[in-house]
Amino acid sequence: MNANTKRTVMIAGLMCLLIVGLMVFVGCKKKEEPAGSSATQTLAKQAAEKQTEAKEAIESAVAAIEQTECPVMGGAINKDIFVEYQGQKVYFCCEPCKEKFTKAPEQYLAKLPQFKKEQ
Repeated sequence: MNANTKRTVMIAGLMCLLIVGLMVFVGCKKKEEPAGSSATQTLAKQAAEKQTEAKEAIESAVAAIEQTECPVMGGAINKDIFVEYQGQKVYFCCEPCKEKFTKAPEQYLAKLPQFKKEQ
């Protein structure tokens, strides 16, 4: 065998190995799913969607009753400044607002989300 023939045989052999390797690799890639796997995935997806919907509903309900503004001045509240009124905490932006509320709480109840149901 001359050098060209040896090289040709070697290249042909390598190409055959490459083709067989590719066929094995591609054949191994696709796996069959067990029976019911698709149904299980669908149920898991539906459960996750329901959980997300429930979480959003809870967050929305909390936001509707959570006080974020001072009932006297309308500014942002300071969670360290509050009074308890009818079993509910009422927050204020400053001490003077707390004092004004304490003197006439009924005047400010309409501005408080935690008392909207009672109005």
